[in-house]
Amino acid sequence: MRPDFFVRLRATGALVSLLGLALPAWADSPQPSISMYGAPALPPDFVSLPYANPEAPKGGRFVIGANGSFDSLNPYIVAGKAPDQITPFTVETLMGRSLDEPFSLYGLLAESITTDDARSYAEFTLRPEARFADGSPVTPEDVIWSVETLGTLGQPRYATAWKKVAKAEITGPRSVRFTFNTADRELPLLLGLRPILKKAQWQGKAFDKAGLEAPIGSGPYVVDQAEPGRFVSFRKNPDWWGKDLPFNRGLHNFDEIRVEYFGTDIGLFEAFKGGLLSSYRETNPAKWQTNFDFPAVRAGEIVKAEIAHGRPSGIEGFAFNTRNPLFADWRVREALILAFNFELVNQTLNGGAHPRISSYFGNSPLGLTPGLPAEGRVAALLAPFKDQLSPGALEGYKLPVADGEANRKNLRRAMALLEEAGWTITEGTLTNAEGKPFRFEILLTIGQNEMISAANIYVEALKRLGITAQITTLDDVQYKERTTNYQFDMTHYIRSLSLSPGNEQTLYWGAKGVTEPGTRNWPGINSPAAEAMIAALLATTDPAEMRAAAEALDRVLTSGRYVVPVWYSKVSRLAYRRDFAYPEKTPLYGEVPGWQPETWWAVK
Repeated sequence: MRPDFFVRLRATGALVSLLGLALPAWADSPQPSISMYGAPALPPDFVSLPYANPEAPKGGRFVIGANGSFDSLNPYIVAGKAPDQITPFTVETLMGRSLDEPFSLYGLLAESITTDDARSYAEFTLRPEARFADGSPVTPEDVIWSVETLGTLGQPRYATAWKKVAKAEITGPRSVRFTFNTADRELPLLLGLRPILKKAQWQGKAFDKAGLEAPIGSGPYVVDQAEPGRFVSFRKNPDWWGKDLPFNRGLHNFDEIRVEYFGTDIGLFEAFKGGLLSSYRETNPAKWQTNFDFPAVRAGEIVKAEIAHGRPSGIEGFAFNTRNPLFADWRVREALILAFNFELVNQTLNGGAHPRISSYFGNSPLGLTPGLPAEGRVAALLAPFKDQLSPGALEGYKLPVADGEANRKNLRRAMALLEEAGWTITEGTLTNAEGKPFRFEILLTIGQNEMISAANIYVEALKRLGITAQITTLDDVQYKERTTNYQFDMTHYIRSLSLSPGNEQTLYWGAKGVTEPGTRNWPGINSPAAEAMIAALLATTDPAEMRAAAEALDRVLTSGRYVVPVWYSKVSRLAYRRDFAYPEKTPLYGEVPGWQPETWWAVK
């Protein structure tokens, strides 16, 4: 944890939320905002979000670069692959999230939310001025249809909350109420973040089939042009209803945002160097030092910036698909983790600059301390599952460190574990009792140059154990199809986590993801202990209990050895053309979706 982390939290008011205050005494009365714990940091009469510039000039054009392609403009369904920007640019939610707090929402389409102390229901009252891009009003019918349709026909991440809705009803000309059948304090916030679509657009159409018809939303932009494989252009709606809301002041400042697609990272970077793109995000610290010595940088036409953040590390690395019997044994997974020489890979690709991800909630107050045993409330939460937990969950688990380039010590330990699990070397090949060789595929996308390089180093190390690993690269559309249906042995895996973990944890690690396609549980985690820790997160009103449950969940996941972790960065590295600017203050979560280009503006 960085020493300035709690200073940052205190400055933003987030420390109050993490350490806990009594719940606000306004239950059953309409409020303009809501927080998962304690009270929202901003007063009802706030002028703008603290990381936005309400005086930001309007106009101009911002061009983003992206790898891959798309074949749909509907991002809410399992079928197809849609541009990531459809939702944030064109579709709004009932409430909007502040990136400067762990989890607080402020009125957007809804002017208020009403709930009780138990949060057994949530009632939203729409703003009378809320309009879709075609000028039609946003109605309670649209809200109920959107929540139900997404929950039944949309991606699995929407289904969890919908199943906990006992009744959805219109309670007034502009109000809608959801009554819940399950104790879950996050539900009012989750429904507050549901995209609201225009019901009439989809009458007589199959919502769950991919296509190039963009949803009609109420957001600041509309899709202007789109060519799969090339670009998508978003044009500012001159009649956008929400431009004067305090939540939106200083946001969405450009007249046009365009996303250009490229087949490789190299092509994307060259496009930025050539002036086609407005900004470039560099994830490799070594390249940050060496690749940005070109004329535009030397002339000051391009600015380099490092944006700090206070968010958890999350998890990134090579995920095992434990649905495959090959990876069902934790000893096999531990052996393959031992074989991955992180220090060599990090030095080769990043100049050794990146720290390794030590756990899912690392770099935050919610994570475990590597190598130390569980204590107190954390140990008590895990105790009922003692016989089901992987080694290290209670005793303490710490990732291995390589003893040089050859990594001999770890490879010896790996071989011993593989032998325990029934694998032996036969004529240089690792085989099981039936003589079947240990072979698997590492599935990646074509543009993932760093992960491909890391996988190549890994493949060579695995050969020393008699293991054959083959790297397969696909385009984005093919890759999505295979990962949606869990048709892989091992693949690149990344899940970002917040300071307020909740229902999304079920989607990431819940047992239904073992068989249900389209969840984000790619490793196929099936752990009653993980499910119990998630349930504890959702039920508590006590931030201390939330923290204990989060650490307990972290221990279950980390010791489960579901991923070969790679690295994370404590800063985001952005290069951008000096024609653009952003506010001096950056939010608690740093440079995340919702910050660029939303808070940026063109310098005239």
